[in-house]
Amino acid sequence: MQMKIQKTLAQFIQIISLFYVLSTEIEAKVPALIVFGDSTVDAGNNNVLQTTLKANFPPYGRDFMGTGQATGRFSNGRVATDFYSEMYGLRPIVPAYLDPEYDIKDFAIGVCFASAGTGLDPATADVLSVIPLLKQVELYREYQTRLESYLGQERAKEIISEGVYAISIGTNDFIENYFAFASSRFLQFTPESYVQFLRDLARDFIVQIYMLGARKIGFTGMSGMGCLPLERNRNPVWGHPCIEAYNRVAREFNAKMQQMADQLVVALPGIQLRVAHVYDLLQNIIQNPSQYGFENAEYGCCGTGTFEMGYLCNEWTPFTCTDASKYVFWDAVHPSEKTNRIVAEYLMNTTFSKFI
Repeated sequence: MQMKIQKTLAQFIQIISLFYVLSTEIEAKVPALIVFGDSTVDAGNNNVLQTTLKANFPPYGRDFMGTGQATGRFSNGRVATDFYSEMYGLRPIVPAYLDPEYDIKDFAIGVCFASAGTGLDPATADVLSVIPLLKQVELYREYQTRLESYLGQERAKEIISEGVYAISIGTNDFIENYFAFASSRFLQFTPESYVQFLRDLARDFIVQIYMLGARKIGFTGMSGMGCLPLERNRNPVWGHPCIEAYNRVAREFNAKMQQMADQLVVALPGIQLRVAHVYDLLQNIIQNPSQYGFENAEYGCCGTGTFEMGYLCNEWTPFTCTDASKYVFWDAVHPSEKTNRIVAEYLMNTTFSKFI
């Protein structure tokens, strides 16, 4: 019975998406939205992986487009890139490339290659056996081939060059890898030199997709990872304040990404590369939650809100809140849908609207 309900919900979402596909030719401001990154934008690619880091079960997705379907997004509803897509006049979601419910006709106007738990550093993806960024590029190459077969070379090339690329990645390299001592990186690098290492990896990735035809690229900066409920709970200081050392690294990362972007804009003809700075906005939300309609910015909605995420945030987890819209965070790491919408609206105004 449950399988039948899930199938019906999936079909409902596909019908909505088909409506948007049919209306795209008239209304869309860009031909497609193409997404790379981690759990902040993963639309369900991890569902098919042999990894423990998944979110395709309740209570994840309980507010997803009125269906309550757990799609694999690490939120109670949609993620920021879903809102970007809708604001561009495409459709209300960006489907995961590995989701068997979708095919190339769906991916032609939007596709997500992101994988929860991954990072710029290949060693980060190894921690939880998820899709490394280089593998996401391989999937993107495959997508280009399929797109050309479906639409023809000329139209496919137009979508690749005129489509918008949203990249959200980097936090896991620190909270899951470097600061968690999950690999030897903490022995190889200081925090400062590791930031520079990640900057170089980001530059190489952007050059790669540029060589494959990408031109309109938005790279989302890092938020204050020291203010994630998971990290605050680990802070032994009374009251569990944000970990400033982590936030300082995030600010340094953002500065290095901006420097890198400025250099590539000069070096690569035709590229429109922008860093989408979100640090200050999220810090303001966390410090002044009531100004944005929130009641809680310290804990996640799921469970105690201090450590639950992935399988630890499930339908049997006690203490989960009844109204996620009152919380800045859905689980101990990821924003609620309401926060995702606020971030998306802000970054659309400051960054992604520039690609229209």
